[in-house]
Amino acid sequence: MPNVNSPSSPAPAVQAAPAVSGALTEAQAGGVQELLRVAPVAVEIARRFADAGFRLALVGGSVRDALLGRLGNDLDFTTDARPQQVLRLVKGWADAVWDVGIAFGTVGARKDTADGSFQIEITTYRSEAYDRTSRKPEVTYGETIEEDLVRRDFTVNAMALDLPDQVFIDPHHGLEDLAARVLRTPGTPEESFSDDPLRMLRAARFAAQLDFEVAPEVVAAMTAMAERITIVSAERVQGELNKLILSEHPRKGLRLLVDTGLADHVLPELPALRLERDEHHRHKDVYEHSLTVLEQAIDLETDGPDLVLRLAALLHDIGKPRTRRFESDGRVSFHHHEVVGAKMTRRRLRDLKYSKELTEDISRLVELHLRFHGYGTGEWTDSAVRRYVRDAGPLLERLHKLTRSDCTTRNRKKAAALSRSYDTLEERIAQLREQEQLDAIRPDLDGNQIMEVLGLPPGREVGQAYKHLLELRLEHGPLEHDAAVAALREWWAGQQS
Repeated sequence: MPNVNSPSSPAPAVQAAPAVSGALTEAQAGGVQELLRVAPVAVEIARRFADAGFRLALVGGSVRDALLGRLGNDLDFTTDARPQQVLRLVKGWADAVWDVGIAFGTVGARKDTADGSFQIEITTYRSEAYDRTSRKPEVTYGETIEEDLVRRDFTVNAMALDLPDQVFIDPHHGLEDLAARVLRTPGTPEESFSDDPLRMLRAARFAAQLDFEVAPEVVAAMTAMAERITIVSAERVQGELNKLILSEHPRKGLRLLVDTGLADHVLPELPALRLERDEHHRHKDVYEHSLTVLEQAIDLETDGPDLVLRLAALLHDIGKPRTRRFESDGRVSFHHHEVVGAKMTRRRLRDLKYSKELTEDISRLVELHLRFHGYGTGEWTDSAVRRYVRDAGPLLERLHKLTRSDCTTRNRKKAAALSRSYDTLEERIAQLREQEQLDAIRPDLDGNQIMEVLGLPPGREVGQAYKHLLELRLEHGPLEHDAAVAALREWWAGQQS
């Protein structure tokens, strides 16, 4: 591929290998193979644009991921065509077109081929900037690809492949930074973060996703400008946090958020876990413990990244700072921190605009994460096991993983004992599940049957009867129909007297 660099900031051609030539050559070779894989689709649409007098280039994350050998079927392009012109060009070629991002200069499309279905985004050359009070970027269109690349967040995302001639454009030395696995900004980080403060969260997210280091000057700017993140909408912040937490190395990104002070504004409960400790009142480092629990929960995932499990693992102990008490015997207690933590979790997730369902699931896991520790050495009754399953409901498997992850002791004997104890609990749950419908515990009589037996119309008394039968079901297991009817009549007689 030919290499074209900005005259104002000349970077070496890919073939002109500097100190890291081996890494560059390897990255380039893998990237070329990946880019050639998508070339039929990319070149086809590029020729369509060229015939209409416009330029089109594969850009940003697509080029970066191709060079890293991890390019998927999501392709990002940039063009000098305006959005309405883009719409006209892709209609009739793409199998589906959407314009939900057209206000920001982006048109989406899907192209189905023999090699798979490609999700495509085409964005007009642009620049974005915030004023000091705005939560939305102001979009202006540019005229050249160089203008577009300089406004990109990081140099590794500021490379492009001009099509259909496949000319590699790297005016900001992105290929060198990619080989060095470092995140830098095309201009000064202060200018970049002033244009869009969300880029500070993206730095942490990319560090977690790609396992890259963040350049010292970028970290310094993130620290100095952390408060600026407050002008960004909660929805955009949530999106970046999700990508970070679902990445391969979330601990790395979360540490960066805490160390730069960004977490103080977007997830303040996390840095608050760094409790002061002294030689007289010793307790586990709750911050480090929480990050370790997150990693251990990830190790237990079986069906890919689980946002609910990961957020519950990260937040499970956020109630500890508010409940910490120094006891007279020198111990430190955190009584009811799971209840306080569940309320705090619910409030934080609502502020970040998470869905009601996800918020309630995560809060419930935080609330239940200590329940197992009442199990001791297995002295729970069948009734207690049923209640454990009933209270966890559809979250039971996640609760299993969270509870097991919450053991970070270095005492191998203690860790092994806890693991054996939980093995026993899971075995008992399995045994009860074979004997009865444990996953959907209901009274042995439904509402209609209760009304028929007692001769009642719908109302509060039917609900009370239902609740009584549910308690019997939890306490004694399933009852035969006649036994359930007798128990109901006995309860009702007591109510009447």
